[in-house]
Amino acid sequence: MNFIETRGNDGQQPSSITFSQAILSPMSSFGGVYSPESLPTFDEAFFKAHLNSGYKTLAKDVLSAFEVDIDEAVIDDALSLYDEFDDPKNPVPLVKVYDDLYVSELWHGPTRAFKDMALQPFGKVLSSVAQAKNEKFLILAATSGDTGPAALETFKNRDNVQVVCLYPDGGTSDVQRLQMVTEDAKNLKVIGIHGDFDDAQSALKSLLISDKFAEALKAHDISLSAANSVNFGRIIFQTIYHIYSYIELVRIGAIEMGEKVYLNVPSGNFGNALGGYYAYKMGLPVKQIHIASNNNNVLTKFISTGHYDLRNVSVIPTTSPAMDILKSSNIERILFDMFGAARTKELMLQLDTEKFYSLNEDELAQIQAIFAADFCSDEEGLTYIKKAFEAGYLMCPHTATCFKTYHFCREDKSVKTIAYSTAEWTKFSTVIAKALTGEEIEHDKEALELIAKKANVQIPTQISDLFNKEIAQKIVIDKQDIEKEILSFLNE
Repeated sequence: MNFIETRGNDGQQPSSITFSQAILSPMSSFGGVYSPESLPTFDEAFFKAHLNSGYKTLAKDVLSAFEVDIDEAVIDDALSLYDEFDDPKNPVPLVKVYDDLYVSELWHGPTRAFKDMALQPFGKVLSSVAQAKNEKFLILAATSGDTGPAALETFKNRDNVQVVCLYPDGGTSDVQRLQMVTEDAKNLKVIGIHGDFDDAQSALKSLLISDKFAEALKAHDISLSAANSVNFGRIIFQTIYHIYSYIELVRIGAIEMGEKVYLNVPSGNFGNALGGYYAYKMGLPVKQIHIASNNNNVLTKFISTGHYDLRNVSVIPTTSPAMDILKSSNIERILFDMFGAARTKELMLQLDTEKFYSLNEDELAQIQAIFAADFCSDEEGLTYIKKAFEAGYLMCPHTATCFKTYHFCREDKSVKTIAYSTAEWTKFSTVIAKALTGEEIEHDKEALELIAKKANVQIPTQISDLFNKEIAQKIVIDKQDIEKEILSFLNE
């Protein structure tokens, strides 16, 4: 399977490329990204054949259907990393919360967030490709809190790759920050910036398409790639758990094979939701995809009105900081899939220059045929966390946003909902402590201990050990100094 450019071809790039080429060089003509030229199709027989399959078997068959140009041994090695999750036989547990609401827990990997589901195997695949080509790569990652720790974890000490991770200083939880700044592998660099995630992501995209930066890297004999979901290597692994969760719902007898479900996704950069959309396009029985936002509700307005408007708005810090994003990169792939390259280029360039675009009525109807959206305020989120806890379920504030869309986006109450839990409670303990007790607790460590006692749960060692580690990454800079700092790192 080949990959093509979302904004069309500028005559300087090949018209289509392979999967391995797309993950090594994820940006395309006119500042666009790569998307599949076509998608595989899965019929009911495919889903039935996997009723008794483990996660790795399903994942391998999905990757095979995409015909990725990666050696089978590398794929097997990459997927074996799921054996390091809490339960190797079931890395993505499906938990019943209400009779018609099931939560797919995507956070049982090493950094306790859903980004491990894609980045654990992706890191192995990308580094293996780099080694096979005998090339060195600089991997850039911009994070709102979860991509960074997961990228650093998967790439640390791997050959032929160096990683620079950008995060907004003060824009993550204590645990998320500690997961990054305590990493001390020589091939990793963590840089805090004065700004928000959109600043970090914009800086990353600018560097990815900068000829000047590429020339500077060439002097070090280094090529450039990215670990954010602009890279389709992330997205391909994110389609799999949507399929797995549906099959699990059939397996436990909650639905019949072929019965449609709602997918309910907390969304910031839209990669998780895009994985669900591709699963739907490939044949997963989905009635509608519900997009949950926080007070940074650009996506809610876009799906409701067709207007993507970043004029006179700025990021609002919330209790669900991994979703504090205004410019969602993967909306571009939705536009491309529905409306084609020419229209996508027109809309995205307008967003880049005017911070605004509008869909026409027919285009909005296509969006609303599969997507609905709502947003959850911080106060509402605290209420949902408390109510779920009283019902026996402990969840993070990002997962809580899904409970708002669960209550208000479903038109057919007979249809079951799969909601996606993107982080373990440990990563946002001060918020959860406030929801459960009403107390304002300043530091994560105290909040973790309070919740563990109240909920009678253990704090995972991956989290508790962070507070005893030495801070290895201390750099915090202005965004205009990012390129200089990266080149300094490469010269070390």
